[in-house]
Amino acid sequence: MVVGICIGETNLSEVTFISNKMPQVGQYVTIEYDGKKVLGMVENLVRGNDALNVDINDFKAIQKISRIGVEDNYIRGKVKILGDVNDNLKLPRTPVLPGTEIQLADAEILKKIFSVNNPIRLGTLVNQSDVEVNVEANPILSRHLAILAMTGAGKSNTVSVLIDQLLGYNVPVFVFDMHGEYKGAEFPNGNVNVIEPKINPIYMTSLEIKKIVNIPANAYLQERFFRKAFKQARKQVEDGTAHEHNFLQLMYDILEMESLEEGSDKRIIDVMNKIDDSMDKYSNLFDHNAGNILTGIKRAHVNVLDLSQVDESVASVLVSHILRNSLKRSREAAHSANKEELLENSVYYILEEAHILAPQKRDSASKHWIQRIAREGRKFGLGLCLVSQSPKTVDHDALSQMNNMIILRLVEPEDQRHVQSASESLSQDLVNQLPSLNVGEAILLGLMTKVPTLVKIDKFQGRSHGDDMDIVSYFKDSVKREAEEIERQEEELTDMGYDY
Repeated sequence: MVVGICIGETNLSEVTFISNKMPQVGQYVTIEYDGKKVLGMVENLVRGNDALNVDINDFKAIQKISRIGVEDNYIRGKVKILGDVNDNLKLPRTPVLPGTEIQLADAEILKKIFSVNNPIRLGTLVNQSDVEVNVEANPILSRHLAILAMTGAGKSNTVSVLIDQLLGYNVPVFVFDMHGEYKGAEFPNGNVNVIEPKINPIYMTSLEIKKIVNIPANAYLQERFFRKAFKQARKQVEDGTAHEHNFLQLMYDILEMESLEEGSDKRIIDVMNKIDDSMDKYSNLFDHNAGNILTGIKRAHVNVLDLSQVDESVASVLVSHILRNSLKRSREAAHSANKEELLENSVYYILEEAHILAPQKRDSASKHWIQRIAREGRKFGLGLCLVSQSPKTVDHDALSQMNNMIILRLVEPEDQRHVQSASESLSQDLVNQLPSLNVGEAILLGLMTKVPTLVKIDKFQGRSHGDDMDIVSYFKDSVKREAEEIERQEEELTDMGYDY
C-alpha cells in the first residue's frame, strides 16, 4: 500500500512526503531506493488546502472556496529514517531520491524487528494490533529505565506489566513502594515478598543517622559529640550490653551521662535536644533484631518495601541505606574471581515517586545513591527503574542515565522539555505526540528496542491497587448498605424472639 511520495530535499535522517490518503502517526513505512529497503516511522502529519490559506480573511469567500475547492486538499507528512531492513537497521549513507514511493511496512518485517532474544512483552503496536511489541530484557536490567507519565495515563499498569514479565525470568525485583500499591498485589508469574521498613542500626553509618537527627554539616563540635555517642551506642549493641532497645534513646542516655561529667556543655545539650526531637518521629525505624534488609530479598519475587506509613525523610534514609549497601556488596563481589557471586547479588530496583526520592532542585540522602547506582550500577548487576508523574522535578543527572524510556501521556510543556533534554532519542516530532496519547499508549525509546515505538500497553492480568477509587459509587450505595444492615439486624432480633 502506497502511503505517499517523497518531495523536496531529503537527507539521511528524514524525508517529507505528500499523500492522498491519511496515514497515522507512528505507522512504520518502507522506502526502496539504491538497492536498499529502508524502514521509517511517520512522525508528523498536516492537512492543508492551497486555496484556503491563512491570508484569506473574507468568511463568505472561504465558504465559496470550501464548496468548490475540496480537490485542492493535501496531506503532508514527515518520515524519520530508522535504518536498512536488510542490513541490521544500519542508517543509509545516501538520501532518498525525491519522487520515491513510500509503502506501508509489511507486518512480517515488523514482527521480525520485535523478535528479540529475551523478550519482555509490553503490548501491541498502536496502529497494528496484530503486531506484538517485545523489548530486550538485558538492556532494561543493565542500562536502566524511566517510566514517565501524567497522573491517570496508565503508569501503574505499565509498571505491573513490566514486573510480571521480569518475574518470568526469575529476576529479583525490589520495589520502593511509596503508596502501598504493590504489597497486596498478585502477579501471575511470581509472588510478593513484603519487607518491613526497619533497619538494624549496626548496619547504618553515622552519616545516615546524623541526617535523621539533623546535625548541620557546619556544626563541627556537635558532630564530634554525636559521633562519639554513636560509636559507643553501636559498640553496646554489637556487644549485647545495651539495655535500651531504642537506638536514639541509647545515644541520648550516653550524651546525658557525658553532660553530667562535662558540666552541662551547651553543645552536648543541643545534640541531646535534636535526638529527643527525632525520637518520636523515627524510633520505629530501628530494630535491633532485624537483619540486613538485603538478605531478605527473594529471587523470582516482587520484594516490596512498604513506605506508605513513613514520611519522606524516613523513606529517603531507607532508600539511601539499601542502595548504599547494595552497591557496596556488589562492588565487593566484583573483586572476587567468581562472576556468579556478582550475579547472585543482582537486583532490579524500582523507585516509585522518583521526583520525591531524587528531586531536581534539592539534595537528599536518597538522591546521592540513586545517582551513584544510575552511573555505576550496570557494572555491578544493579538495575534501576525511575517512575514519576512529574518528570520536570526528577533529578536531571539521574534521568539522563536512563538509557531506556517508556513515556506515556505528558501534557505539561516543562515536563516534555525536561524529558527531551535527558533523552537523545526523543525527537521534537515525538514530543509533539505526547499530549495526544490515549490512556495506556506510550512511546518506547532506547537500547531495549531497535526502533522508536508507539505501543498500546497490555492490560495487567494480575491484581494491583494502582487504580483510582470509585468514590461516587461508594457514597451512592451507602444508603442501600445502611438499609440492608438495618434489615439484617431486625431479622436477628425477630429470630431471638423480640417483637417490635
